[in-house]
Amino acid sequence: MLRRLLSGWKRYKYRLVPWIALNVGKNPRTIRFVPETSLDKVISDSAIEASLLKLFRALFRSDLSNQAEFLKMLPESIQSKYKNLLTHFHKETEGNRMDFNPDGAMLETFGFIIRRAISSLSFAGRGVFVTTGRVPKGTVVCMYPGTVYQQYEPILFQSICNPFIFRCVDGMLIDGNDKGISKVIYRSCSGRDRLGPYKTSDVTWLTETPVNPLALGQYVNNCSNEKEANVCYQEFDVPTTFPVEFRQYFPNVNYRHDVERLLRCVVLVTLRDIEMGEELFSNYYTIIK
Repeated sequence: MLRRLLSGWKRYKYRLVPWIALNVGKNPRTIRFVPETSLDKVISDSAIEASLLKLFRALFRSDLSNQAEFLKMLPESIQSKYKNLLTHFHKETEGNRMDFNPDGAMLETFGFIIRRAISSLSFAGRGVFVTTGRVPKGTVVCMYPGTVYQQYEPILFQSICNPFIFRCVDGMLIDGNDKGISKVIYRSCSGRDRLGPYKTSDVTWLTETPVNPLALGQYVNNCSNEKEANVCYQEFDVPTTFPVEFRQYFPNVNYRHDVERLLRCVVLVTLRDIEMGEELFSNYYTIIK
């Protein structure tokens, strides 16, 4: 019991404000300093959008056997984009369903695969590793999944002993916990926004086999004096022009739906080239002067 409590404390203390205030200056290598808010972005929003579009398009096309019925419900202007692809698909498969392989789509699109495994840090539980390929500097390598809360929305009970609450620069919060009440709330919000077979978010990140293979960002561990950060967090608001057929792959959902606002996402971007077998490490603290 004591061992479990100590293990939980080692993971949770990075979110406890008094602990942060007392210890933030002791390990300067674990802090990311940014001169001003405008310089917090490592790559442009357009580059993030292009990366997500590329992967989501590959996921969609590799899952056409499950998307055909969904496409029939979309406007003709969207269906027409996939008419030739669907015709070719039916000829190739003769109507049979094909196995959906998210990792394969990721490898084909980005040239690498990431997976969860036991962390190289003895106290950290699981982490995220590059298991195949090589990740170039300035690449979107993960997404931080979860329910998105405005500053004024209730998150007290969800945050108790929850090490997966991510705070954005503007005070918005993302609850990336895939267990307990956080899991129930995410499923509820995602189901609320669903229109028949039309999904606006992905719930599979709550399982061990996410459809979006990038949705592992909550398991990226904090860097240390021995393990420096090789990725950083970057906030991204999904534009209204983002294709409706690809929104099903976003592992985020707004807590409230009665207020029109862009969906906030957080991606992890590589700070250097990362080789196969390396674990991803981020800075849990970003100080903007």
